Amino acid sequence: PSFGFLFDIDGVLVRGKTPIPAARTAFQKLVNSQGQFLVPVVFVTNAGNCLRQKKADQLSHLLGVPISQDQVMMSHSPLRMFKRYHEKCVLVSGQGPLLDIAQDLGFCQPITVDTLREKRPLLDAVDHDRRPNVLFHDCSVPVVLPAVVLFGEPVRWETSLQLIIDVLLTSGYPGNPYEQENYPHIPVLACNMDLMWVAEAQSPRFGHGTFMVCLENIYKKITGKDLKYEVLMGKPSRLTYQYAEHLIRAQALQRSWEQPIHTLYAVGPAAALSLEQQLGLGWEQELACAAAARCRSVLVCTGVYSPQARPAAGRGPGVAHAAFHGHRDFGFEPALVEPDHVVPDVDAAVDLVFQLENFAP
Repeated sequence: PSFGFLFDIDGVLVRGKTPIPAARTAFQKLVNSQGQFLVPVVFVTNAGNCLRQKKADQLSHLLGVPISQDQVMMSHSPLRMFKRYHEKCVLVSGQGPLLDIAQDLGFCQPITVDTLREKRPLLDAVDHDRRPNVLFHDCSVPVVLPAVVLFGEPVRWETSLQLIIDVLLTSGYPGNPYEQENYPHIPVLACNMDLMWVAEAQSPRFGHGTFMVCLENIYKKITGKDLKYEVLMGKPSRLTYQYAEHLIRAQALQRSWEQPIHTLYAVGPAAALSLEQQLGLGWEQELACAAAARCRSVLVCTGVYSPQARPAAGRGPGVAHAAFHGHRDFGFEPALVEPDHVVPDVDAAVDLVFQLENFAP
């Protein structure tokens, strides 16, 4: 094959924990009788609350075909390349087995927001019922956090927002008084910028992007300055697609497929292939030069996107004033968020790509 698939999961293969019927049918077309994939496939999800192996096991059960962890790209997977932070004691925010995830990515000294709260109980004061009963000086054990890693939306937003702001405004020394001159602040690495995502509910739910909007606005309200990110990863960042292509090439090499991969087909519930405004962060050196000539987006109608809600091209007020749900630091270019193809579901997407590539399994 001279092409590969990048499959989103939420809204393409599942809605919440409910499988989309077309998914199993689609993947029977992608494997041979021994269960081997006929084309390179990577699952590119903005989820970040579990390990790759667990997601691979879930997908194997869901799709009825064997999926390896090397085919799964979580929103945080590119953090493996940011080795200059792996030896540092970093604050990690999100939910799920955060320490296991961080250590699997290479971080040697991660500290969760809950652990920081235990070390500095006076900092978490929004919920009156969780305040310490006895007031005491809680800075006996020094805590130094030179970076913050945002894996995904946390459970208790007020606690995470408060403690992350504390870390940023004290240059990594939470519990100290806020500093007046500490800008730019310590590095913040963020995964998954999705404002909303699709589960079983009839309307989309808050995603990590919503939490980031809160954090950014609180920081700016207090300091008058913009919160800066060392890196933003997860769809639709360029880093994510380049790392996904790296995994595609690795699969082709493992299978001894000598034909170069010229085209990637990104199958997702939203058309969003854009580039962040600020690049040149050094991670490009970690990846081989991109070999694919093009990436085509295939939009399915089982996720956030609704063909009924889409304004007619070039007409109506919705075209010029449609809300941009992408991250603050991403430039909005209408041409980049227009899909190359629109199909009903993932099964139709596979059929379309096979037809376009003249590929007969």
